[in-house]
Amino acid sequence: MDWRERRERFRAVLAGSHCIGPASVFDPLSARIAEEIGFEAGMFAGSVASLTVLGAPDIVLLSATEFAHQAYRICRASTLPLIVDADHGYGNALNVRATVSELETAGVSALTIEDTSLPRAFGATKSGLISIDEAVGKLRAAVDGREDRRLVLVGRTNVAAAGLDNALSRVKAYARTGVDAIFLARLKTREELDALASAVELPLMLGSVPAEMKDYDYLASRKVRVCLQGHKPIMAAVQAVHDTLLAQRSTGPTSIPVPTQVSAELLAHLTRADHYERSIKDFLA
Repeated sequence: MDWRERRERFRAVLAGSHCIGPASVFDPLSARIAEEIGFEAGMFAGSVASLTVLGAPDIVLLSATEFAHQAYRICRASTLPLIVDADHGYGNALNVRATVSELETAGVSALTIEDTSLPRAFGATKSGLISIDEAVGKLRAAVDGREDRRLVLVGRTNVAAAGLDNALSRVKAYARTGVDAIFLARLKTREELDALASAVELPLMLGSVPAEMKDYDYLASRKVRVCLQGHKPIMAAVQAVHDTLLAQRSTGPTSIPVPTQVSAELLAHLTRADHYERSIKDFLA
């Protein structure tokens, strides 16, 4: 498949002057819904992938290949530019290079590589950050592993874990590796964003931010081009499936009402039923 046009559209977002909130997607249908509604991009997070593929919490049990396969299914089903959270790149710098190659082939438009020390080491109570030198090596390997220059590579750091001074050193170092953007996770205040935005020329991406910071005009003025909105769609889907199955399992006069179901018309539209009907007539009649 040809992924170029969607990658060019996402690069246009980064080169623009506005901040977007991408849709959190997790499978082909959710991506199509987001595209139908008009989102400019989709976000496929590592935590969401763990839920979707393994039914597991976000503790880095998923393999790079499993992640890439689900990303490919999403990209194949729509033309929505897909940003993916590639966690720590699934290993050292050489693993990062291989991960970039897999995800580029899968059709993603952008991927983030973070500086968290993952998976959690034996005896550790929480995950810290790797050194700046190791993180720089990973990002340089990512740039080296990219074949399509349209693919956006993003260096990511956890501001809360690093502390502002250390985060400033990190984003400056990461910006020199050749990545296209910087992702700031766990940002808490406008003062932090003001300082970090002033430190680099690259466009910024943010994770979920406190309500008092979610002013898209302000964020755009600080070079923020993407601000995530959390991963509510899959949480809503899990609850809907739970409630529907619970209702079906219930019996008697106190049975639980079945939640609202998708209409046949909307499902036919989302599954491109008319396209398949034409194909049946053309090739099977």
